[in-house]
Amino acid sequence: MAVNDPHIKKLLTCINLEEQEQVERYSLDQQHSLKSLKAEGLALHPVTVTRKNFGYADYPEISFKLSYPVEINLFKDGAAIECFCSGEEPVKGVLLNLDGRSGEFRLFAPDFPDWIEDKNVGIKLAPDQRTTSIMKSTLNNLEANKELYRLFEEIHGTAPVQQRQFEREEQPIIFTNKNLNPSQQAAVKAMVANNEMLIIHGPPGTGKTTTLIEGILQLIKQGEKIIVTAPSNTAVDNIAKGLIEKAVAVLRVGNSSKTDALVFSHTPEGKLANSREQKEIKQLKIRAEEFRKMALKYKRSFGREEREQRNLLFKEVKDIRLQIKKLQAYNEAKLFEQADVILGTPIGLYDADLRHLKFNCLVMDEAGQCIEPLAWCVFPLAQKYILAGDHLQLPPTVLSNEAAQLGFNTSILETAVKTMEPVFLLDTQYRMRQSIAGFSSQYFYDGKLMTDEKLLSTERHLTFIDTAGSGFNEEHGQDGTSLKNDGELQIVNKIIETENINPEQTAFISPYAGQVAAAKELLPAQLRISTIDSFQGQEQHTIILSMVRSNDDGIIGFLKDYRRMNVALTRAKEQLYVIGDSATLGNDAFFIAFLKYVEEFGTYRTVWEWEL
Repeated sequence: MAVNDPHIKKLLTCINLEEQEQVERYSLDQQHSLKSLKAEGLALHPVTVTRKNFGYADYPEISFKLSYPVEINLFKDGAAIECFCSGEEPVKGVLLNLDGRSGEFRLFAPDFPDWIEDKNVGIKLAPDQRTTSIMKSTLNNLEANKELYRLFEEIHGTAPVQQRQFEREEQPIIFTNKNLNPSQQAAVKAMVANNEMLIIHGPPGTGKTTTLIEGILQLIKQGEKIIVTAPSNTAVDNIAKGLIEKAVAVLRVGNSSKTDALVFSHTPEGKLANSREQKEIKQLKIRAEEFRKMALKYKRSFGREEREQRNLLFKEVKDIRLQIKKLQAYNEAKLFEQADVILGTPIGLYDADLRHLKFNCLVMDEAGQCIEPLAWCVFPLAQKYILAGDHLQLPPTVLSNEAAQLGFNTSILETAVKTMEPVFLLDTQYRMRQSIAGFSSQYFYDGKLMTDEKLLSTERHLTFIDTAGSGFNEEHGQDGTSLKNDGELQIVNKIIETENINPEQTAFISPYAGQVAAAKELLPAQLRISTIDSFQGQEQHTIILSMVRSNDDGIIGFLKDYRRMNVALTRAKEQLYVIGDSATLGNDAFFIAFLKYVEEFGTYRTVWEWEL
């Protein structure tokens, strides 16, 4: 079907550009050596296999460990990967989890490769062609769905937003959570009244998840069946836990390998683990494994009769595994029907094939992190939508600079908030001291973000340490691309020594991966050390932020993405230390405003206070 809408055409172009960038960046060839892929955080090699088993869908799953630290890591749970070994055909798969020096991945293959335990086995990121294929198929068919396409036009401002009457309940809402503030209560009431699209704007620390959980509980009281999604598994699990604690009938679909015991018990795998049906499946798996082992007894150099026997055995294995998958699909279908709330990432929900079910409402958390095509992949599942997040924090990650310039890193929330009403702002934050939150409130939230009275204080919890004139200049890190500043790391060590800081309650963050890699070598091991991007959604008692940029030309690079700074400046609960060069930062209006704020509400110090 030909696509006519210019916005859809642009999104399709962006997907193609992203695909091309993935292929080019992830290729293991003459231009991209294994050494360079490892340096860029795109490959792990070698990996040592610690465990092999056939997972829930009967795909081969491999647990592994690393004998070396990973300085730069772009692997995320659910990422498309290839498992490779020199001289062998690589096998596609998906990363289930990576935590420090151990992890797990699944292979999309009927069996384990013969070479899987070779000492030269590794994994690398691979183009996620399946996800891009799903997004393209969704967009190509969007115009044919009249109701959904009308919503698409409204969101993009190419059609007038239809005047909608909210369905107000005659009876007042009885909140299950008695501690909600007025803005949270208003958002929950709107969730109940909404009949098409509602936006909940949740700045840092404003209890967005708490609000969504209360809203979902109220919708269930109305007899509605709910679908919950978010671009990250962590966000999905946070809502799942909150609903489970309220005894809601939930089903968590998608990657279950990294969920804790509480959430796992509410996955299809967990719910069916001890069922009669699963015992039958287990027996089938045992039979399949017996046939597989018999087939593997035939070596590569064998005659025609042996080859035929081996092929028959493998066919038997294939048939049994097909039977297993059919049984699992049948058992899962019953669980889908029984659940009041089904949760998963957009692709996880798409894979679950829920189109035969009718959902009243779709709730999307972290909508500010979701690229638009992913949203349209799950929007057909429901009749009305609630988007929650903060479009003033980091946007979705996009690899292709060309696609980003065309707006591919504009989230569904950022697009919708421009045209769709109403938008409900959660206006009270419970995370950080007022002096820490104040600048973000002024600059990003028009002064509307208030601080809970328990966090009000006359003390100064924000400190800027100025390195201007110290000679602590930026330089390229080991990877040759990212930047670092060793002088700022020296200051961090001095701060920890002299400011009575507990390293176990402190996080070091920086915009630059090169600085993070250097920090892992030079700073105390007890510190949490992370890029700003990886730290979004997290918090810590004390945050030390290293800005890195210090040069004679006043160049600040991607520090100009002020949303990244909004994330960085709102992670600390009690103390925030910012280390930077005022001479470099002071050429930018945003940082001029920040430095003025520090002088008024924080503490301004210089590097000369310490002997370095």
